[in-house]
Amino acid sequence: VQLQASGGGLVQAGGSLRLSCAASGRTFSSYAMGWFRQGPGKEREFVVYVSSSGVTTSYADTVKGRFTISRDNAKNTVYLQMNSLKPEDTAVYYCAVKVYSGPYNEFAHYDYWGQGTLVTVSS
Repeated sequence: VQLQASGGGLVQAGGSLRLSCAASGRTFSSYAMGWFRQGPGKEREFVVYVSSSGVTTSYADTVKGRFTISRDNAKNTVYLQMNSLKPEDTAVYYCAVKVYSGPYNEFAHYDYWGQGTLVTVSS
């Protein structure tokens, strides 16, 4: 599985961005997906999870109510709509595929990763 993340950029606080993660492979709809981020000088942290069907989602408390994940299995793409952005959301955002079982909020349990897309939120 290969993943290509896009949609990052520079935005002012309070603004919005939509990230996309396009996946290769015909089995995309079989996989759960997640977004993680890594801010300057910080460890990679969980942002959001979506099940293979898109029915089940889980958000980090820091983004709950502001970010929304969705997926279009027909297009092999996962989206992350980010609203009310804050300077502390500044990070490289990574999408990842989760093939096997394990905690969905731990990056060690994801099996394939995209290259990351940079989001910068100015104050």
